Amino acid sequence: MVLVNGKRRHVTALLNINGSVGRGSAAVDLNLIPTAAIERIEVLRDGAAAQYGSDAIAGVLNIVLKKNNNGGSLTTTFGSYITTLDGVPNVTGIVQAANGTFPLRSDGTFTPILDGERRARDGATVTVAANVGAPIGDNGFVNLTVEYRDRDDTNRAGFDLRPNFPGTTDPREAGFNRLNHRFGDAATQDINLFVNAGYEFTPAIEVYGTLSFGDRNGESAGFNRRANDARNRNFSASTTAFIPFAPEGFLPLINTRLQDFSILGGVRGTVLGWNYDLSAVHGNNKFEFGVSDSFNTSFGSASQTEFDSGGLRFNQQTVNGDLQRTFEIPVIDTVSVALGGEFRREEFRIRQGEFQSFAAGPFASLGAATGAQVFPGFPEDLEADRTSYSFYFDIDADITSRWNIAFAGRFEDYSDFGSDVNGKVATRFEVAKFLSIRGAVSTGFRAPSLHQQFFQTTATNNVNGVLLEILTVPVNDPVAVALGATPLAPETSVNYSGGLVLNPIKNLSITADFYRITIDNRIVVSENLQGAAVVGILQAAGINNVSSARFFVNGLDQRTRGVDVVASYRVNTPRFGTFSTTAAFNYNQNIIERILAAPGPLATTNVTLFGRLESLRLEQGQPRTKITLSEDWELGPVSATLRGTRFGEVLSPGTPANGQDDLLIEAAWLADFEIRADVHKNLKFAFGVNNLFDVYPTALPTGPRPAPFTGNFSANNFFLPFSSFSPFGFNGRFVYGRVALTW
Repeated sequence: MVLVNGKRRHVTALLNINGSVGRGSAAVDLNLIPTAAIERIEVLRDGAAAQYGSDAIAGVLNIVLKKNNNGGSLTTTFGSYITTLDGVPNVTGIVQAANGTFPLRSDGTFTPILDGERRARDGATVTVAANVGAPIGDNGFVNLTVEYRDRDDTNRAGFDLRPNFPGTTDPREAGFNRLNHRFGDAATQDINLFVNAGYEFTPAIEVYGTLSFGDRNGESAGFNRRANDARNRNFSASTTAFIPFAPEGFLPLINTRLQDFSILGGVRGTVLGWNYDLSAVHGNNKFEFGVSDSFNTSFGSASQTEFDSGGLRFNQQTVNGDLQRTFEIPVIDTVSVALGGEFRREEFRIRQGEFQSFAAGPFASLGAATGAQVFPGFPEDLEADRTSYSFYFDIDADITSRWNIAFAGRFEDYSDFGSDVNGKVATRFEVAKFLSIRGAVSTGFRAPSLHQQFFQTTATNNVNGVLLEILTVPVNDPVAVALGATPLAPETSVNYSGGLVLNPIKNLSITADFYRITIDNRIVVSENLQGAAVVGILQAAGINNVSSARFFVNGLDQRTRGVDVVASYRVNTPRFGTFSTTAAFNYNQNIIERILAAPGPLATTNVTLFGRLESLRLEQGQPRTKITLSEDWELGPVSATLRGTRFGEVLSPGTPANGQDDLLIEAAWLADFEIRADVHKNLKFAFGVNNLFDVYPTALPTGPRPAPFTGNFSANNFFLPFSSFSPFGFNGRFVYGRVALTW
């Protein structure tokens, strides 16, 4: 759960539905919060659903904004990727036989002419951020932050060695640009604004408010449609010949527009010895989709090439009231009592796309693909909303100066999922001046989000080298019911955590935190369901040219356990400066204890709602270990940071059940370096490199599979060379410079 100034932040309207870690979730967009606006970040590692609500099963992240009423800063950063793609060959041409043909290898690809590894110089990013504070009278402040960021796209695609034109004799194959995909970060332009303000009328009355606005335009690419691709056929009633819509194929683009707005107002102070805090916040996130350089095959030459595919919107209104008071009680030290309530309303909307973005044209009966290619439009409008209210109490008692114990309880009621009660017990004990230990036990409850209940769309996905049109349907849709969907139930959880703080010597601090979280009825996305039985259900519902479907299910019971250890040591030397050393280790393991999803009406077929692919994604799709070592050095006007991060191995699962296309992404160390100089008391320069040694994840294999497997790896691995499961991405080395002016 994410808070801003202690108040709940709304999530985005966009749902992560594709094949990456976090699939099926809608999260808070932290990129909308400028770093220049942040004073500090607070992290509560314990389960906190009993204190903050159902989102806080695993803890809370609280972003505290700056409150400065004077001064300011202006920072400009420019950077770009300068990288060589490890494991991706640079192709300068293809081999042509003496008879003029272009012979194919066993995997259906041309033999390339190679020249080293591919290099890239892209992703140029300019960020300008300004922060300024000003007083409001003698007792108030306003702090304003504006950030502008312009980022070019990155492309880590390899060369497409598949035939682009029919046959193997077309002379255009020799000069065709085989770097025809865009595989990397989208191009984006952002502007974000944050205003934080407050005014104290009297010690008993303080008003405060926060306003934020964000606007982002993005452009990303889909899969290139080859000239001989069926989706590039320009159907005509007068001929059955294959006439390409685009003579050399086309690369469809997704154009997005995100707008985000939030406003918070509140009053706090003291009354009758109690500290009170009353607040209301409105958050709105809107995500619009457009498609360009594309066409709806089923309309033939009458198709548009640009489409409005519709959009998503999420609104959240929250009203909070809190009371807190500290009591002096005989025998024990002090007791803090807090209680309060919350009312929340949420609304999720889908806006229908324009007609051709989703419609089946006159050539659909001939098997032509329907809808705007790369992102078909939303076929209908949808509105869903719900309300909830909750009440909580929190008692925090210092039994002695060395022992603290806390109790919390929360009642929540949702208009669509009923009510639940959760509790928490936590304690902290100072064993000695250099050692403290703590522990907590809590329960949690999370109702399915509106996104998970009502989201629906069709999109093209790459599933183990095969491009599929996949339909996502709500669980109450007749198609989903026929495929085995049942009404979603809430998730419940139990969180156990413990930790210690150790200060054995001066300037050395060690913390260790242990956790074990069990989640029952976890809500996940089903497998991409395929097969004749699935296609039959889709066609019976009038859905043609779609070969796969998915929906949300209460799929499993899960256990997560892990440990976080952080050690820091600071040394001051009169001659060589100050050294601050930090080491951090994390171990995290996800285990599926029980799979709940049953195939229902498809039980007699080979369809599995939640099987091998999604299980491996959950259990092994993230590194179990992560190590971070950093050194900060400062001497007079010069300072520097050197950081090394090791990401543990990750499994990127393939579709075949025998594991022949699974990829083990090996563990890797990444290094970052930055050096800074104060050239004036108000002017700083910095130069840095992220991923200093240009490390890439293990590349996807190509060519024939090794024994005992047979056949070939997907030809897509040539032009999509890295897995999205890489825990550190696949962009390579980023070099940047920064200028900061303060006053």
